[in-house]
Amino acid sequence: MTATTKTERRRPARGRKLIISALVVGGLLVAADFGLAAVGEYQVAQKMREKFGLSEDPSVRINGFPFITQAIGGDYRDIEISATGVPVRDQLRDLEIRANLKHTRIGLSDLLAGNTRDARIDQVRGSVKIKANDLSRLVNQITPFTDLAIDPDKRTKVTDGQAADPTIAAVRLSGKTNVAGRDLRITAYGTVSLVNGQVVIGVNDVELDDMALDGLEAVLGVVREALSVTIDPGALPFTVTPTAVRVETGAFTVEGAINDIMLDEGGN
Repeated sequence: MTATTKTERRRPARGRKLIISALVVGGLLVAADFGLAAVGEYQVAQKMREKFGLSEDPSVRINGFPFITQAIGGDYRDIEISATGVPVRDQLRDLEIRANLKHTRIGLSDLLAGNTRDARIDQVRGSVKIKANDLSRLVNQITPFTDLAIDPDKRTKVTDGQAADPTIAAVRLSGKTNVAGRDLRITAYGTVSLVNGQVVIGVNDVELDDMALDGLEAVLGVVREALSVTIDPGALPFTVTPTAVRVETGAFTVEGAINDIMLDEGGN
């Protein structure tokens, strides 16, 4: 066997070792990056738990990879915060709150130490979701309903003014109720409006599975009254001013944004 053949065999072996070493180092760096991000997320979660008055830590995710490049610059592009099952007084028990912190500016050492006193955020987008089970609880104070469902109303024609107004949306409510001893399935159509930070439901049309029953107008009046409620979802995260309401399957969502705010400024 010639010396040249031995050298050729050693080169692939060295190449494989270099590749393996690079993969190991890369894996360690990724693990360290995720580890640092996890510590930062924990500190933000602790701060948000206190700010929102929660019984448990909210979910916090610092988006963007690698974390370390954001940390070196002290600019975290998007911190996503969410919490479910949040109660507001005795009215609501299952709110879902979300906040996206765009460009949170804080040094790595301060973040890891939980020192957020000087942290500033370019923009916060916050939202509160009101689910069907909370609406059902409110409606049942007037007339008992079961299987109450929330959906966008695709039947109703939205006027030009409503289409341009983010504070109003068409809604379809459906469920079962008992009026004057009769079990009825109802479908109601109306609007959900945002008025002074509160969600106002107005019912225009009601359909029953038996439109020929005696005392129809009285029954329709009871249903309209029961479903026309005003809901106070509480303050949005970071005292964001509500500017829009959306209807989606199973919930209403109130949302808004605020620019240039300190992380420790405001509460829920």
